Amino acid sequence: MGAVTDDEVIRKRLLIDGDGAGDDRRINLLVKSFIKWCNSGSQEEGYSQYQRMLSTLSQCEFSMGKTLLVYDMNLREMENYEKIYKEIECSIAGAHEKIAECKKQILQAKRIRKNRQEYDALAKVIQHHPDRHETLRELESLGKELEHLSHIKESVEDKLELRRKQFHVLLSTIHELQQTLENDEKLSEVEEAQEASIETDPKP
Repeated sequence: MGAVTDDEVIRKRLLIDGDGAGDDRRINLLVKSFIKWCNSGSQEEGYSQYQRMLSTLSQCEFSMGKTLLVYDMNLREMENYEKIYKEIECSIAGAHEKIAECKKQILQAKRIRKNRQEYDALAKVIQHHPDRHETLRELESLGKELEHLSHIKESVEDKLELRRKQFHVLLSTIHELQQTLENDEKLSEVEEAQEASIETDPKP
């Protein structure tokens, strides 16, 4: 409680003393001059105390006016500081927005760079392969060659079939010739046997 009381006393003294230019002392002096003026015995002494009171009042009014000017200046300074603070806040918010936008641009640039690298790699792969027209020409050439080989295959198969038939005919002919030779041989044997039996038979 004592510390709080001391703080209150100091606060009141500062309010009375203004900016510390002796207002408290002037007020005390004014009160003393007023008491002396009230208790003055002669007119000269009362006039002297009255002049002192007027001088002290002028000093107090001047000090109060100066204090009001300082107060107004402080208010304007506070308003200016608040304005500057708001401007700083707006600048900070704008800076955050710019930073966020820059981050987006950096991410977009990274994606573009990655896509370009992928495109370059794909282009290199494509360059190692023939183009579409050349591929079509090769396919057409291969188709013609395949068609030619198909004709050759058909021709060879036809020849093989002809040779197979001819071979079959040849085998049949050989078989018939062999059969004919065997029959001729048997007939010759029969004829020889008949001739031999005729020769061996006695004449009547």
